[in-house]
Amino acid sequence: MAEAGRRPSLGERHRRIIRELVAQRIAGDILFSDDIGKAMRKWRRYFGLKQSELARLLGVSASVISDYESGRRKSPGAVVLRRFVEALLDEDERRGSQITRRLAQAAGIASILPSLVDIRELSVPVYVRDFVKLIDGVLLVPPPGRRLIHGYSIIDSIRAIETLSGSDFMMLFGASTERALIFTQVSTGRSPMVALRVFDVRPPLVVVHGPRPEKIDGLAKRLAEIMKVGFAVSLVEDVSELAERLRSSL
Repeated sequence: MAEAGRRPSLGERHRRIIRELVAQRIAGDILFSDDIGKAMRKWRRYFGLKQSELARLLGVSASVISDYESGRRKSPGAVVLRRFVEALLDEDERRGSQITRRLAQAAGIASILPSLVDIRELSVPVYVRDFVKLIDGVLLVPPPGRRLIHGYSIIDSIRAIETLSGSDFMMLFGASTERALIFTQVSTGRSPMVALRVFDVRPPLVVVHGPRPEKIDGLAKRLAEIMKVGFAVSLVEDVSELAERLRSSL
């Protein structure tokens, strides 16, 4: 974790992105398993932890872990599952992060790292208009209704266009498309909206960073209206400041 008041280095930024994406994959595997308890046991063993060791990390008794894994206790909610995954990754980090790196390599995460400034799932979702205020945004096209944002991805649009395949591009969206997609190094906003139209991805909010609101291409706004997607411009001057503001505020 970066110290307060200090921007993370490229290595630190990549480590936290890798951790976030690996955490999403583990949580997704557990949630979509036919037997959640067995899936939790599989991942505990994969990370080389005994029930007693995991229980200590979570601050519960070993019998609680046993009950989850055997199905005697009802499936964990989102908060418990998040703590479970974080405990696995925390312990692996203390041991040198070898398993996390292995999982990242197997998932092909390295190919998208240059295109990601940051990515995160939120423990508590926020409304689009509240998110826009947080990033000093101007909402040019409001989404229909009061849509919630469950995560965000900050994307270097130039690197994404130059280096990513279609499947790689979809990995930028994280665990859910119910998120804010923030595109940096944008001149008019047209390219991101055309890409989303092609892939038929309709997040609650698309944010572009770079142009002033008056420089936004009319087609970008029109596509947002057609797709019923919120569309905003962030006026935060520096991308690193934008990323750290979101990290510290949400």
